[in-house]
Amino acid sequence: MRCAPAYGGHRRRATLALASSFRLAGVHAQQAGFPVLRGVDLDIHDEVPVALLGPSGAGKTSLLRLLGGTLLPSQGEAQLLDVNPRIASPAELRDLRRRVGFVHQDLALVPNLRVLPNVLAGRLGRFGLLGALRHLLWPSPTTKAQVFALLEELGIEEKLFEPVRNLSGGEAQRVALARALYQEPSVLLADEPVASVDPSRARSVLELLLQVARDRSIPLVVSLHQADLAKEYFPRLVGLRQGRVLFDCDREEVRAADWEALYETAEDGAERPGVALPS
Repeated sequence: MRCAPAYGGHRRRATLALASSFRLAGVHAQQAGFPVLRGVDLDIHDEVPVALLGPSGAGKTSLLRLLGGTLLPSQGEAQLLDVNPRIASPAELRDLRRRVGFVHQDLALVPNLRVLPNVLAGRLGRFGLLGALRHLLWPSPTTKAQVFALLEELGIEEKLFEPVRNLSGGEAQRVALARALYQEPSVLLADEPVASVDPSRARSVLELLLQVARDRSIPLVVSLHQADLAKEYFPRLVGLRQGRVLFDCDREEVRAADWEALYETAEDGAERPGVALPS
C-alpha cells in the first residue's frame, strides 16, 4: 500500500497528535463466509474528508459498514470511536451505531410515510419500543421544530409533511441526509451518494455533504465510483480493490500508475464500467 502507514507522507507529523475516529490494523471481514476486506490498515482523524474509491465489488460498502459497526471484523485490530467491536457488548455496539450517521445508497426511506417520521427515525435507537412509537407518532412541538430546522438547512423545509413517495430524487436524498444528521452523529458516512444523479447534481450533493460535515466539525467518509469528482472534492483518497487498500494518499500524491492499478482491465481486456479517471 502506498503512502502508508499515515496517508500523505508530508502530513504524517501533523496527524500523529490527533485522536483517531477510526483505526484499523490488519482488519479482515467476511460476509456470508466470503472475504470482503483483507488486511485493511486505515487511520481516520478529524482533519480531512475521505473518499473511498475502487471498482464495483472492491469493498467500499463493506468498509463503510465496518466503520459504522454493522459489519464486525473477523481478524485484526479495530477501534471505532473508542470502541473495539470485536469485544464490545451488544449495548456498546448499539451506542456506537447511534453515533454514526449513515446515508445509504438506496436511501432506506419509507416511501409511504411523510418526511417528518422518516427523519425522526434517525433517533429510534435511543428509545425502547414504547418510546420509539411515541417519538414517531406524537412528536413534541420542540421535536418538530428541530426537524424543521434541519430541513431548512438542507433547503427542503416546505416538505416536512410531504409523503416521501412524492419527492424528487434530490429531495429524497436530502431527507436521508437529514435523518442521519438528526442522530447528532460523531461521524458521517455516505455510500455512493452520487451514483444515480447527473454530473451537475453530483457536485451539489458532494458540496452539501462537505458543508454539513464542516459546519459540525465531524469526520466525513464517502464511497465513490467517480474518480474525477473524488480528486476534485476530497483531499484524501483511499483506493480499494478486492478488499485490499492499494493506496491511501493526499490527492496530489496519487499517480497515474495508482489509478491504472485500481481500475485495471479485466482478463478479457474489457474496461471496468462507469469509471472516469482523472487527468
